[in-house]
Amino acid sequence: MNELQRAHRWDRVNRGMFAFSAAVVVFTILAVVLFVGKQGLATFREVTPGSFFFSPRWSPTENQFGSLTFIVGSVATTTIAVVLAWPLGLATAVFMVKLAPRAAREVVGHAIDLLVGIPSVVYGSVGLTVLVPWLRSHFGGAGFGLLAAALVLAVMILPTIVGLSVSTLQALPGTLDEAALALGATRWQSIWRVLLPAARPGLMTAVVLATARAAGEATAVQMVVGNTPLLPRAFVTPTATLTSEIIVEMTTTPFGSTWNNALFLMSFLLLAMSLATILVLRWLGRGGQAPVRGGARA
Repeated sequence: MNELQRAHRWDRVNRGMFAFSAAVVVFTILAVVLFVGKQGLATFREVTPGSFFFSPRWSPTENQFGSLTFIVGSVATTTIAVVLAWPLGLATAVFMVKLAPRAAREVVGHAIDLLVGIPSVVYGSVGLTVLVPWLRSHFGGAGFGLLAAALVLAVMILPTIVGLSVSTLQALPGTLDEAALALGATRWQSIWRVLLPAARPGLMTAVVLATARAAGEATAVQMVVGNTPLLPRAFVTPTATLTSEIIVEMTTTPFGSTWNNALFLMSFLLLAMSLATILVLRWLGRGGQAPVRGGARA
């Protein structure tokens, strides 16, 4: 067998390995979705969809499985966290790519890397011992609730937003900035009117991943949200989210019971919410195309 034949043989082997890996990933995702969906939809044998989605009454001992409180809690905490973190993360990315000297860029980069490595339980512990008492003393109420959970989540998703935004801005052709400045634009006008619109698809991807990260976080949220199945009446009153309720009750319910199935349905609902978020934000961001450099899409 000559060298060319061996090269073709290895190419076929490598293509087969990559195809097998892709198939395993797709199969794993489908298996998870089908299993969670099958168990979750079994809830409707005992509970009507209307009472599950639109009732705030959660009392399994009385056969009441309304998840409205948890849906509202999850949507509210995720939305507040993204609204707080995205402008800060985008501003940090612009500073690192276009404004910061090298020394400052390295310091900020190391700080962002450190945030990535901190476990969720540490964020939750800091929120429980520092943030919740501070909110209680300054805003009243119990301190637990939407605001505490959203602030913790905002810090947790910052590395995702900053990292993807930096990569997107760095992938933009330098000629965009140079052309804007040559036409008389100020540095701020160049960033705001040229670079950010050109980077919109990548920046929207950062929002998508950060939203999914915030919606799926369980441990840190469970420690600061209060874990009370009541609709939130203020930012500093205890409530609950889908993830916090799942993590608290999943291990204490018998598999296959209506209670357990309802928790699986809440998990399936989280998957559906993440998918809907991705589709909506991709639709919003498809108006522009990421510039390319060296043949790679930003």
